[in-house]
Amino acid sequence: MATLQEAVKSIETNPEIRHVVSVSGGKDSAALAVYLKQNYPEIPAEYVFCDTGTELPETYEYLEKMEALLGVKVKHINALETSGIKPKAGRNAFDWFLKERYGGFLPSPRMRWCTRVLKIQPFERYLANSECFSYIGIRADENREGYVSQKKPPVISQRPEIVPVYPFRDDGIRIAEVYKILDDSGLGIPEYYKWRSRSGCFFCFYQQKGEWQRLKKNHPELYEAAKKYERTEGDKQFTWVEGRSLAEFENDTTVYPLPQLDSDDGCAICHL
Repeated sequence: MATLQEAVKSIETNPEIRHVVSVSGGKDSAALAVYLKQNYPEIPAEYVFCDTGTELPETYEYLEKMEALLGVKVKHINALETSGIKPKAGRNAFDWFLKERYGGFLPSPRMRWCTRVLKIQPFERYLANSECFSYIGIRADENREGYVSQKKPPVISQRPEIVPVYPFRDDGIRIAEVYKILDDSGLGIPEYYKWRSRSGCFFCFYQQKGEWQRLKKNHPELYEAAKKYERTEGDKQFTWVEGRSLAEFENDTTVYPLPQLDSDDGCAICHL
């Protein structure tokens, strides 16, 4: 781990070190990109987005808006490209790995292969063996665990040459300041926050029941696409909602509430 000031100082002392800001399409990483651009313009930042190919339309729209506002280019990297797999029309990274590597076994809280192969590994391959400061949008008022369950701030990679930096923690930026940064800049928050608590794939297994209901309402075509991934083998069901299929769940007449924005449930890597 390095402090923000140590990372800034390295620009002169070790200019070969890369400075990478990972954006997820969520509010905190977007606010971090704005904050660094406005307050630390000397940082030669690269902006990257690990694209699973199954993101919400609002996420792509938000990234385009951020690019226009900041005058930067966000590099979309994906697991197919970084793995040397030839592109094919209509095929995304999630579908390829689901079929070719995991035999149709859907990711779940107990086996989050999607995080590893679609987010972490493409990020590491993109950087190759470069020394890098990895700027992460964890706020000063957060206490979340990362992909590896340890009592320390989340990191995108465990590789020693990829050094995490937490500008918001160093500068004492809390949730109220994040909203102010986004509002003052004109970027605002992503549209999906009107019906979803965080960024991520449209079928994320960490979605709460209320979010699944709102996915069906706001993007019925994506709800149907999520249903197609589910299957039954003998007495085993591979479903997104534990205990029942989405086809069964959509008949539930209970109206479930929207979870609190950015609750601590889930894997931090996808939402950094």
